[in-house]
Amino acid sequence: MEYIKLGRTGLEVSRLCLGCMSYGEPDRGSHPWTLPESESRPFIRQALDHGINFFDTANVYSDGTSEEIVGRALKDFARREEIVLATKLHGRMRPGPNGAGLSRKNIFTETDASLKRLGTDYIDLLQIHRWDASTPIEETLEALNDVVRAGKVRYIGASSMYAWQFAKALALSERYGWARFVSMQNYVNLLYREEEREMLPLCRAEGIGVIPWSPLARGRLTRDWNETSARSETDEFGKTLYAATADADRKVVEAVAQVASQRSIPRAQVALAWLLAKPEITAPIVGATKPHHLDDAVAALSIKLTEGEIKALEAPYVPHAVTGFS
Repeated sequence: MEYIKLGRTGLEVSRLCLGCMSYGEPDRGSHPWTLPESESRPFIRQALDHGINFFDTANVYSDGTSEEIVGRALKDFARREEIVLATKLHGRMRPGPNGAGLSRKNIFTETDASLKRLGTDYIDLLQIHRWDASTPIEETLEALNDVVRAGKVRYIGASSMYAWQFAKALALSERYGWARFVSMQNYVNLLYREEEREMLPLCRAEGIGVIPWSPLARGRLTRDWNETSARSETDEFGKTLYAATADADRKVVEAVAQVASQRSIPRAQVALAWLLAKPEITAPIVGATKPHHLDDAVAALSIKLTEGEIKALEAPYVPHAVTGFS
């Protein structure tokens, strides 16, 4: 396993982050395809065996049960000081007023709730799970600064938003001396490259670590275009990401298949190798529900695509409407 600093911090993370949205009780929350605890634990152990020390979850995943499963597994399998544990807040966790968002009240409430579910005294990376247009960003940033100063959180990060919003947040933190976002968890893969226009250059200029979600486009880059999975058939959010650009996206998938065939390697390794080659990328967030998923991700670290292969993979791309912020 390779390790890298997260942005300009001294925090060392593995070049792959295990995304834990797949681990949670299927009858809780809105993801019926998730793996229950008994089926989730082997993948967390496998990640650790591969040298992965970076784990990402969120309070809303499977109604909090993802955090519970991940927290118990890591407590059993690893020493806390060796793990970089990331979670997120913003989404609705209960009905009624103050049940969601990035208000000071909700940040304090949900930070404590996540700590309890994870079974830990501190969160290494607490991320805002999208932008909250209904709360002043100054209120959000000051509250995040306070949970850092209280010792409950080591670093803070952001996720998919417009580059101007992220630039504003960074500037305000600088102005008031508040804890600054050190990472951006955004949507980047061969089927969606709009972040290359503004967000990735901003992150590079500001020393922000980039940890993309859905680096394999929810599995679309790993199989034939018309092939489906149990997740793709029930993933309503995923269906909204590609509907308008299907013809062009299909050509990208075919280009991945061609490069993979020429190299005699799985398509997942090609798609991840393309992403890992970008200088702004710190650690793609990879999901795993089958043992080979993690094996392919680790193998991708050793693959260096040629300039010609990269051009072939990128050539079919067409501009996409900005998405992934909801």
